[in-house]
Amino acid sequence: MHQQNHINSITVVGGGSAGWMAATALATYLGKGASIRLIESEEIGIVGVGEASVPHIRLFNGQWLGIDEAEFVKRTQGTIKLGIQFKDWGRIGDSYIHGFGAIGRSMGPLPFHQFWLKLFQSGRAAPIGAYTPQTVMAPQGKFAPRDHNAAPGSPLADIAYAYHFDATLYARYLRELAEQRGVQRIEGKITSVQQRPDDGHIASVTLDSGQVVDGELFIDCSGFRGLLIEQTLKTGYVDWSHWLPCDSALAVPSASVDPITPYTRASAQKAGWQWRIPLQHRTGNGYVYSSKHISDDEAATTLLANLDSEALAEPRQLRFTTGMRRKFWNKNVVALGLASGFLEPLESTSIYLAQSGITRLLSMFPQRDFNPLLVERYNQESAFEYERVRDFLILHYKATERNDTPFWDYCRTMAIPDSLRDAIDLFRSNGCYFRNGDDFFALPSWVQVMLGQGIVPQSYHPIVDEMPESKIIEQVEGMERMLAHAVAAMPTHQEWINRYWKAAP
Repeated sequence: MHQQNHINSITVVGGGSAGWMAATALATYLGKGASIRLIESEEIGIVGVGEASVPHIRLFNGQWLGIDEAEFVKRTQGTIKLGIQFKDWGRIGDSYIHGFGAIGRSMGPLPFHQFWLKLFQSGRAAPIGAYTPQTVMAPQGKFAPRDHNAAPGSPLADIAYAYHFDATLYARYLRELAEQRGVQRIEGKITSVQQRPDDGHIASVTLDSGQVVDGELFIDCSGFRGLLIEQTLKTGYVDWSHWLPCDSALAVPSASVDPITPYTRASAQKAGWQWRIPLQHRTGNGYVYSSKHISDDEAATTLLANLDSEALAEPRQLRFTTGMRRKFWNKNVVALGLASGFLEPLESTSIYLAQSGITRLLSMFPQRDFNPLLVERYNQESAFEYERVRDFLILHYKATERNDTPFWDYCRTMAIPDSLRDAIDLFRSNGCYFRNGDDFFALPSWVQVMLGQGIVPQSYHPIVDEMPESKIIEQVEGMERMLAHAVAAMPTHQEWINRYWKAAP
């Protein structure tokens, strides 16, 4: 009896990594219970560039989808990402790494960086990057997923890492898995969308071939156009470009350079920043910029002048408006990927936000009556997540002393959300940062970027002075020594790839 209210047919509109991630996950968990179809057009193409990710992808691929790590890396020409190197952000000549994983090891109720601050302020400690495995490994080009000799609770017992990979190859690989798990792929372009007259839900879409595809739940992965969520349902968009002023990007692949670095690079330029994402077969590059502050031609010239090997194609242009849909889930449509919003690729959150939307949808999966409380909750959580990531991205632009170009002058002096202003002021006073609910970026991320871009706390937590100074010195120096020693013994990233994860040419 209870089966009658179950959703039996799901239609995913659009392929690309978002569409195929959604289809694969839905097939894995709803399998026999629902028919899942995905409509994509070879003609439209996808925004497939070299993607960087965050460690959550290991959970999504491995535990959620049951993907073998070595196979994934080989199939996508993948490499390891330990973090992001930021160059010239706080001031020209600056460089720091925002690495994954915890900083040092907390002592009692306080995080490690509080004790470090006391020593650093009196010139007795190294910069913060010396106390996280990833930030010691990255510049030396080292990699190992764990140190088998590490004691439990040691930062070396399980090293957080993510990947760089070719998003087009990832989508192709997921398509194979999805089709093995029962997803039906339909080739074609959607020419019209039909809504139910009584409640405006999407009833079906019609393809250029004349084929009509219906569905009880639609997943909109149609990219920036938002074919269902925006063009059909007119959901509306929250524009954040006054805080994140870049609205354009040029992307270009270049020849692979040895050795392959296990980190992404984000170099600030005069009207934005340039990314460098090393894959096994090539390097992905791009310039994310504000079209108000630089012409497309000059941006292309800048991008090409800053490549470390020859370009393999002409730069490809993308335009975007940073922000999010007013609702991620509207009626019987859930938007994922670029259809749901866009936060620039500065901290590689794009794939994560799509995966997070998919796992949230699975955890709040509706019945056919689409309980409005469920939809409302999904939208609240999605908006919260986007807003927190937004604040973290704004921090990178705001926390700068650069005044050498109109773009950086704007960023340095712009008004920012109160939530971010409070976080910066608190950290500046005593180095404290308190995570906001399930904020995706945890304490180490905020601490590394704030310190890296010149927000130096004036003091530290009052409890620090209660601990004997000799013990603090022992803990802080011991951590630095242990990491230096362990990382020196690790294989290089290139050796690791060659040994375990070499892609076929």
